[in-house]
Amino acid sequence: MSDETTTTGAEVLVVASKVKSYVRARSGMNTSAAVLEVLSNKIRSLCDEAVERAKSEGRKTVMDRDFQ
Repeated sequence: MSDETTTTGAEVLVVASKVKSYVRARSGMNTSAAVLEVLSNKIRSLCDEAVERAKSEGRKTVMDRDFQ
């Protein structure tokens, strides 16, 4: 398995080093590798919702306002 896939086979959508650096800078805590899969799933869900909002408005472009 490559570093960019999870146990479910879905591609990781976040940059692991950036997430880990952010968490460490904010809290001094480490970040479990499992966090990347959870965050990627949340991002997929948010994107899916934004796509539906854009479609419902007849657009072919997802915009910042589609993320509520």
